[in-house]
Amino acid sequence: MPGLSVAVTGATGFIGRVLLQSLIRDGWEVRALTRRPQTGDGSITWIQGDLDDPAALQNLVQGVSAVVHCAGQVRGSSLDDFTRTNVEGTANLVRASTQQDLPPRFLLISSLAARQPELSWYATSKHLAEQIVADHSDIMPCAVFRPTAVYGPGDKEMSPLFRATQRGVLPMVGRSAMRFGLLHVNDLVAAILCWLATRVPIHGVYELDDGMPGGYDGYSVAAIAQDVWQRPVRCLFLPASLVSMTANVNLCLARLLHYSPMLTPGKVRELQHPDWVCDITPLIQALPDWQPCMRLRDALPQAA
Repeated sequence: MPGLSVAVTGATGFIGRVLLQSLIRDGWEVRALTRRPQTGDGSITWIQGDLDDPAALQNLVQGVSAVVHCAGQVRGSSLDDFTRTNVEGTANLVRASTQQDLPPRFLLISSLAARQPELSWYATSKHLAEQIVADHSDIMPCAVFRPTAVYGPGDKEMSPLFRATQRGVLPMVGRSAMRFGLLHVNDLVAAILCWLATRVPIHGVYELDDGMPGGYDGYSVAAIAQDVWQRPVRCLFLPASLVSMTANVNLCLARLLHYSPMLTPGKVRELQHPDWVCDITPLIQALPDWQPCMRLRDALPQAA
């Protein structure tokens, strides 16, 4: 989209890095928020600051035609830890965007966890962020993407599980009947690019996964890994009581030692939820040029 510019938050994260490469390749002028000084080839205008910095946010969104809000807090030991970035940060960015003479179209990269806000602090914060965006849909064109578990090169959350399958085991939390979706980062980025390219901005909340009918379960992932690695892979369901106890201990230690934990009781409740499968039909209808292309069987070697 030569001549058009887009502002990106979370640009130095897993999804953001892939998105930036694709935007540059497609000819977008990119403005990206960063907490630390960045070096580059001039194809990106880096705006130093964070989501608590009104001046930096005004500079970030000034004159852009679109905003893609990827930044988010995924670790924390209290609701406040998540609210500060995911809720208050989103509100600050929305405020800066709506203050422009011509407000840009706005895309929030949320999470499928927002579908069940009662499960965790993270899910609650994502749900609240979505509400903030929806409350401003009469002022600027807004949409929300809710991807399920996103994986791919550079991912630090899913790749340890995939690497474990190379050693013949797939550790799982929850019951064997639980179903979940997966989404390759390239397919998420492709959906973002399609959203940016639409002549008339689309509105609404959309779920994203790779379109596998019925999603995956632990046994199907283990079977795929077994085919890919050509060795037995055993699906190991960890005892719920052990995982919950570990999460509670981890949370106590995090508060004592002042670090941000990933494994918390709320995260365990997310992992044990029986249904994280998406319905991607509404998004395909809204973006006819988008179809997920990457399934786990093809992407597993690179993801691991």
